[in-house]
Amino acid sequence: MINSELLKGFAPEVSKMINKYVDVNSSQTKVMMTTTAFNVLNLDQLTVNSVINLKKINDIRFINKFQEAINEKIPNGGIYIGCVETHEQRSIRIKRKFPLVIAQVYQIVDFILKRVWPKLPVFKKLYFFITDGRNRAMSKAEALGRLCSCGFSILEIKEINNKLYFVTKKEKAPVYDLNPSYGPLISMRRIGKDGKIINVYKFRSMYPYAEYLQEYIYETNKLTEGGKFADDFRITRWGRFMRKFWLDELPMIINLIKGDIKIVGVRPLSKHYYSLYTKELQEKRIDSKPGLLPPFYVDMPKTLEEIIDSELKYLNEYKKSPIKTDFQYFWAILNNIFIKKARSN
Repeated sequence: MINSELLKGFAPEVSKMINKYVDVNSSQTKVMMTTTAFNVLNLDQLTVNSVINLKKINDIRFINKFQEAINEKIPNGGIYIGCVETHEQRSIRIKRKFPLVIAQVYQIVDFILKRVWPKLPVFKKLYFFITDGRNRAMSKAEALGRLCSCGFSILEIKEINNKLYFVTKKEKAPVYDLNPSYGPLISMRRIGKDGKIINVYKFRSMYPYAEYLQEYIYETNKLTEGGKFADDFRITRWGRFMRKFWLDELPMIINLIKGDIKIVGVRPLSKHYYSLYTKELQEKRIDSKPGLLPPFYVDMPKTLEEIIDSELKYLNEYKKSPIKTDFQYFWAILNNIFIKKARSN
């Protein structure tokens, strides 16, 4: 009954959501209100199947270590339930709490202190000294991405009383990313020639940890015209602007200089996107280097099947006549982009 007592102060919707997945009064379920991994590590690994933490993860200083500890304590298929206050919910809370003018000033200061400083090495230690990591600002994408990086799959998310509650299932061991990227320049693992993994450089257009959500977004949102994800909440507003004018891809010139990619060629893909392609295209893709300017801008395909056909056409022609094919595609791509104003979204 101890678990039920802890849930009494929460909305009925929270209890209903939790009871859908676990028996809160089972001896194998642990309901907690903690912000330290120490309390999780003290749990008996042999008797705990599910962990529910009712403290929002914004107040946990070492979020990944905390969730990695839960991953360690529950078996594969075990349930972890928690909550987070997202950027949007944070904004709503501040606007409700203060008059409009004060709320606007507060949000500017809050943005600098809680969203910018933690991502800058020079201010990071000062940020944690001042806040001790409590009340951290976090996007929905970052919160869910951290869960996936810690080995959990997302079963359900629901907004209740201006918080986002999540239900997850342990599926694998954590990634243990010791150097997560927060800055404007990011490095993404992509499949290159001969199947070699290359680090492709771009300017950040998504929230931190968004890369771990690709499979989840594919399963929940599917693909839209042009092979993009529908309603992709991982992309920031500034990121949408950069993508529209390809500003996010400028650092790929580094890969061009390093010889990882060539000027014209198929896009360097993540493992998940690569897995969506046919076996035939997968094999042909790794026969040559990926490119900075893809054949997409020649054919402007709308569906995944059309993208596959477009890339097969290019790769077949490239194999017969590499220089001639890339020369023709190069000028056709420039014509479509600058004259016909072709866009990928």
